[in-house]
Amino acid sequence: MPSAPPGPAEDPRRRIPRTDDLLALPELAGARDRLSGAVLRGLVGAVQDRARRGELPPDEVRGEVLAAVASRSATSLRPVLNATGVVVHTNLGRAPLSEAAAQALITAGGYVDVEMDLVTGRRSQRGAGARRALLAACPAEVPGGLDALVVNNGAAALVLATTALIGTGELIVSRGELVEIGAGFRLPDLIASTGARLREIGTTNRTHRADYAGALGPETAGLLKVHPSNFRVDGFTSAVPIEELRSLADEYGPQPGTGLGVPLIVDVGSGLLTADPALPGEPDLTSALEAGADVVIASGDKLLGGPQAGILLGRAETIRRLERHPLARAVRADKLTLAALEATLDGGLTPVSRALHADPERLRERAERLGAAVGAPVVAHEGRVGGGGAPGVPLAGWAVRLPEDLAPLLRTGDPAVLPRLQGGACLVDLRCIPEPDDGRLAEAVRAAQARRGTAGPVGPAGPEGGR
Repeated sequence: MPSAPPGPAEDPRRRIPRTDDLLALPELAGARDRLSGAVLRGLVGAVQDRARRGELPPDEVRGEVLAAVASRSATSLRPVLNATGVVVHTNLGRAPLSEAAAQALITAGGYVDVEMDLVTGRRSQRGAGARRALLAACPAEVPGGLDALVVNNGAAALVLATTALIGTGELIVSRGELVEIGAGFRLPDLIASTGARLREIGTTNRTHRADYAGALGPETAGLLKVHPSNFRVDGFTSAVPIEELRSLADEYGPQPGTGLGVPLIVDVGSGLLTADPALPGEPDLTSALEAGADVVIASGDKLLGGPQAGILLGRAETIRRLERHPLARAVRADKLTLAALEATLDGGLTPVSRALHADPERLRERAERLGAAVGAPVVAHEGRVGGGGAPGVPLAGWAVRLPEDLAPLLRTGDPAVLPRLQGGACLVDLRCIPEPDDGRLAEAVRAAQARRGTAGPVGPAGPEGGR
């Protein structure tokens, strides 16, 4: 009898493994400790969809799922080798934490005595360790003693100080200090949101003692001095030092319960605890306090080299007023921040400090070694502090000069490398690269050259240094 006609070819999609079967693979058992069920199902579904579209043979689905799970992290953040020469790089999370601070984060990830006295079994002051470390690191001597408070960022510190000390009164500030602090956030808007009324005095480039004296009146609730941070005005300029502002505040008359004049708030911005000869002109907390500020505000994740935090150091009575205000609860720092800040202060040198004070000759040796490894020239390159710190202050160093079109390949490689684009070239500066990572950096550059398909020497160097 005649044979039956052949049936339709089997749809290969029928051979795609079922979701339940893939999730039940023994190799995925350990992944459930680091990835949620929803993430695992999403990874499995994405591989199955590729197979359904014919992009992947059904018999390769299992292996692709295992590979996708193995490479998936619980965070979308990727580590980056900062080869820009900018030490406090805002887009890369500002200050990289020290080893001591990173370890403190792990410790604080569990149960810790952040608000508990284990001897008495009673509740204790929150963040006592970070407060102690701040006071130990700041040698300023102020009337009535020094105290400290930590909140979640620098902007919050300014909002708390303005709300608690100024209320709806007038806050006198120079027009030259009404800055935009980044991402469109402007200081005047931030202060106005608290209900305080700004009394602007002086001009963009010049403000005198007489401007402050003429503005003092019955509505005055305080004086504010702000370090411009991310810009510098040169030439025909004038500003009033903190010592003179303190004198003016006291002359205006003592405030009830303090015996002092109207509050003097100073925002130094970048978090330098004491003066640093390598950063001329950069204000520090200790000098500002000793000059007469009632409270000084700074960020913890800039020159201090710690986690994102708002630091308030000041006269003990002033800090107590801030702590008692209801807003202090809303902006308080969490246990991770407090732990990392304490470890930053009590631990060894921070990566920020090492990068700022790196030996230019050692940087040149490392750059030449990298240049020889990847077949590229070395040029002089000036790094920068970044993060609004010490604007215009160059950090002498060196960089390996690569073709400009290598930059996107470096950024998307593994590890990701962020170079600096300047003068039609891709510059790789080792200032912010930990020296043990030099080998990884060389491998990343070679891998990018291989992807580009033109590994080897590049043309002559262009203009040296600069930004």
